[in-house]
Amino acid sequence: MRSESALTTLTGNTAPPFSPAMPAPAPEAKHMEPSIRSVTPGGEPRRAGRRRQSWARHRALVLGSVAVLAAALFGIAVAQTAQAGTVGAGSYLDSLPAGRSVPAGCGSLSTNPRQYVTANAPAGGVPTNDWWSSLLFKKFDCSYSEPLHAHPISYDTLAGGLGFSYNTTAAISGSATGPGEFHYPYVQDMLVGVAGLNSPDTKVDGWSDWTVTPYWSDGARTMKATIGHGLPFAYFQITGGNAQLTTAATPTVWSNGGGQIGFNVNGRDYVAYAPTGSTWSVSGTSISSSLNGQGFFSVAVLPAGADRVALANTYGQYAHAHVTGTRVSYSYNQAASTLNTTYTYLTTARQGSQTATVAALYPHQWNSLTGATPLANTYTSARGQMKILTGIGSFTTSMKYTGVLPEIPAVADSSGGDLTTITNYLNAVAGNPADFRGDDTYWTGKGLGRAARIAEIADQLNLTSIRDTALSTIRTRLNDWFTASAGKTSRVFYYNSAWGTLLGYPASYGSDLELNDHHFHYGYFVAAAATLAKFDPTWATNSQYGGMVDLLIRDANNYDRTDTRFPYLRDFDIFAGHDWAAGHGAFGAGNNQESSSEGMNFANALIQWGQATGNAAVRDAGIFIYTTQSAAIAEYWFDVRNQNFPAAFGHNTVGMVWGDGGAYATWFSGEPEMIQGINMLPITGGHFYLGDNPAYVSTNYNELVTNNGGAPTVWQDILWEFLALGNGQTALNNFNANSGFTSEEGESKAHTYHWIRNLAALGNVDTTITANHPLAKVFNKSGVRTYVASNIANTAITVTFSNGTTLSVPACKTVTSGAFTWTGGNACGGGNPTPSNPPSNPPSSPPASPSPPASPSPSPSPNPPGNFAATRYLVSGGGLPGTAGGAGSVTVAAANGNWDGVPTNPQVFTATGLTATHNGGATNFDMYVDAGTGVGNATQVRVSYDFTGNGSWDRLETYNYFPTDPVAGYEHYTQAFGVKTSTGSFANLANGSVRVEIWSAIGSTSTTLGVGNQSRVVLPYTGTTSQPSVNVALNKPVLVSSTETAAYPGSAAVDGNATTTRWSSAFSDPQTIRVDLGQTYSISRVRLVWEAAYGSAYQIQTSPDGNTWTTIRSVTGGDGGVDDLTGLSGSGRYVRVNATTRATAWGYSLFEFEVYAP
Repeated sequence: MRSESALTTLTGNTAPPFSPAMPAPAPEAKHMEPSIRSVTPGGEPRRAGRRRQSWARHRALVLGSVAVLAAALFGIAVAQTAQAGTVGAGSYLDSLPAGRSVPAGCGSLSTNPRQYVTANAPAGGVPTNDWWSSLLFKKFDCSYSEPLHAHPISYDTLAGGLGFSYNTTAAISGSATGPGEFHYPYVQDMLVGVAGLNSPDTKVDGWSDWTVTPYWSDGARTMKATIGHGLPFAYFQITGGNAQLTTAATPTVWSNGGGQIGFNVNGRDYVAYAPTGSTWSVSGTSISSSLNGQGFFSVAVLPAGADRVALANTYGQYAHAHVTGTRVSYSYNQAASTLNTTYTYLTTARQGSQTATVAALYPHQWNSLTGATPLANTYTSARGQMKILTGIGSFTTSMKYTGVLPEIPAVADSSGGDLTTITNYLNAVAGNPADFRGDDTYWTGKGLGRAARIAEIADQLNLTSIRDTALSTIRTRLNDWFTASAGKTSRVFYYNSAWGTLLGYPASYGSDLELNDHHFHYGYFVAAAATLAKFDPTWATNSQYGGMVDLLIRDANNYDRTDTRFPYLRDFDIFAGHDWAAGHGAFGAGNNQESSSEGMNFANALIQWGQATGNAAVRDAGIFIYTTQSAAIAEYWFDVRNQNFPAAFGHNTVGMVWGDGGAYATWFSGEPEMIQGINMLPITGGHFYLGDNPAYVSTNYNELVTNNGGAPTVWQDILWEFLALGNGQTALNNFNANSGFTSEEGESKAHTYHWIRNLAALGNVDTTITANHPLAKVFNKSGVRTYVASNIANTAITVTFSNGTTLSVPACKTVTSGAFTWTGGNACGGGNPTPSNPPSNPPSSPPASPSPPASPSPSPSPNPPGNFAATRYLVSGGGLPGTAGGAGSVTVAAANGNWDGVPTNPQVFTATGLTATHNGGATNFDMYVDAGTGVGNATQVRVSYDFTGNGSWDRLETYNYFPTDPVAGYEHYTQAFGVKTSTGSFANLANGSVRVEIWSAIGSTSTTLGVGNQSRVVLPYTGTTSQPSVNVALNKPVLVSSTETAAYPGSAAVDGNATTTRWSSAFSDPQTIRVDLGQTYSISRVRLVWEAAYGSAYQIQTSPDGNTWTTIRSVTGGDGGVDDLTGLSGSGRYVRVNATTRATAWGYSLFEFEVYAP
């Protein structure tokens, strides 16, 4: 459900994220939806337009030689036309469909993704979705990269070389009961380069499984640096000058001799190693060496608390064995149900004969390490402690594979009243098993996933008609998507040979422009195909549609190194152990992933597809990703051992993992149900890993209830299904008591009931017992086990469990023994739903747009005193009343040009005769817009205020435009997209007027605007108008103790702009901001509007002369956002905030400092 990256047009802003020269990024403190901050305080956030539907609340192959390659890969005939390549009965386009998009970035990247790659780099599809992707896939910084969080070192690329950061202090923001984040942001300790280097850009000279080699050249000097995950070293080769290290502060040198220098900067210990005969000289913040004319050296960071001289010497034994490549290999031992993974380092001895190296391991690795003992010293990282191995050429981990199932067995709902209940639920969805909510790859996938669950359950219960209808729905839709023809633009795949990617259209959430989320989208397709394959094995053969399924798999996570059409394991970070979702990863905080569970849906789909089709390579790749990633999720999303999250973070889970940290947040919502639920859905037979630690299930769910202020009110099904993995009976009770809930878009009540009812009977997942069959699980309830195995082959098998229990499983059946004895299913060709021929073209019209909710959730209506209606609804005819009308729509004319910031042919809505008091807040709005399948459209809003009704608009707020996607269905546009421009300051309304204008900023398609009870604006006013207090600090002289830069002066805190301008202090305590009111006032209220960097402790003080101060309010435990301090009693000409304790690593940052007097 996601796009974990941001479309550059989403904010109407193409400025890069924070500059490497700037301070580290400050995570957003409060109200984080719908964006996650990865910029400096007050910088422009990057946002992703994901899950914006209001009802979601949430070449032939490719010409010539590639055609021959496909035949070799699949063992099938590949035919060619001018525009389509065929794979068995399936096909895809080899030229871009009309109106569709390809990956886009700086310069000519769309057509030449190797624009920033040297000739030395490997051939084939270019890697994306990696920790270092912004170096190649340049999106915002068109010369260098964003910070590269390799761990334990973070790097940045600059004109002068490679920046180093080893930040061991977490920056924590938000709260323990709401959205919050922790980050170890990039804070530069030093720059490593060649003296005089001034490279106009940084290119990629090569890559391997978890390393990359950036390259600099300014025509006179060159530098290569190999860096990677888990490497305490960076390895350099230079020409044209001396090696030069420029530190952020004067270094403290604690060792210098024999070509080795150890020094401390910013409290971090580093060692630089030069060839024999070299010396290092130090002058101020510069450390340099001629390298004895040999042109290579390395730099390492040391962990804190080590005997640094001894460890530097130990590292020195391996310092000239430069890592030049890395490679993973894995094997699934079916008999023992173990996954053994070996991580190998390829090195070149630049000096001497040593070829071993040093590595730092992540928690999911050192917890399963075999045959090696780490040092006692550890590194601090955003993933927890990293343990160190020295003198290695490889290391190996061994993990248990605990199995998956096609579906939970029907041990409890296959008879009696429970059978009646589940049958009724299945009958209710039998006519529309997929319930497709959109025609793009993501929402098509969600529908396919829903239908697959229904088919699996109906098969267990011998409800063959319902099963076959669901299978027919899957077959028809997949056949349509897997059939290309000239002129087809929807429900079609296109192979782009330059990028090495298979793009589906309609795309969504940046899956085309940014290569986001392919594993999320395509995982649903593959999973549904796996279900279909069990009942219609002919369909799944390479002579039919199996080859198309395999292409989807290879695009998202190519498991075959010999197939260079696609990068190897695109979305899966081999060393980090989990997927990344953003194609370019161009964020200050690094790459990110939100829905780990949808990543696991892809891995499970590979296991199910491989098992159903007899493809061991696909199955084993699935087991590798699944087993490794489940361990990583437990560590980095759930922190089940309570060792990896910073102690002060306050949460037991994160909704998103970033390169430099984590966030209790999502791209699309700040609601706890969605922050936590996004890492649970979809619930399938591949998601039992969520229950590997039943006690943690309760911990996670309890946090949800606490943060939500009670039981879930949305996504109840997903959350109860998760709860059932820890406490099935409680989950069942919740279901029975609240069965009128609305199902999540990829769920059905049939599946929810089936899952919960059977887990209530089976108990918890038992991970202590494994099996010699990939489709098997064990459950334990009150000490009594149930053994389950599913056989989708046409011959009987005997499954042996690790405790000696055996289970005979007939062909095509799922069987249980132990506490429950049950047999069901007919999954190996027994079903014979009638095939249907796919249409040669997509439907002539898109599906009907669903209506948005009458009361949208993202911006709750205020409850103002008096009779003033702050919430005003946009209604047909141009009115802006305080009461909602019936649902309707109006048409916003197409732009047919660029009208960004200039209302052109707008729909206008006006309210007049308004008298009310400004409450100190800001304008909020909820607009529901739909441009259908139109591409390249964006809608824009302006809100104007005439405070006295004299016809002159005193305040104008123009918001950044909102790019609509080419998928039919309303999308939600709010003030969170940010103010583009504003003029004037707020004042009270005295018979005043408010006007809302909405128009098309760009694009050639008209847009539908939902009105009546749908789109609305919430004015920052209340009905109390007698004796209003006045902000007497507005535009008054200000004196501050410091400023971060001239861009953030003290005057910005009293300019009436609470959204875009601000004062920011130096990064130290204490700090003050003082306003001169010009005369003595009685002070009754002070209102502080904090940016992300806020004060947790401060005093409000008054003074008659600016010298003698009286404290009228002390604040401790501040949580940022808006501090509205009322009931004050004091007087003075001067008022100041005396800030004593910062809540973040940054300074104090105030959007507004308001002082009120009667």
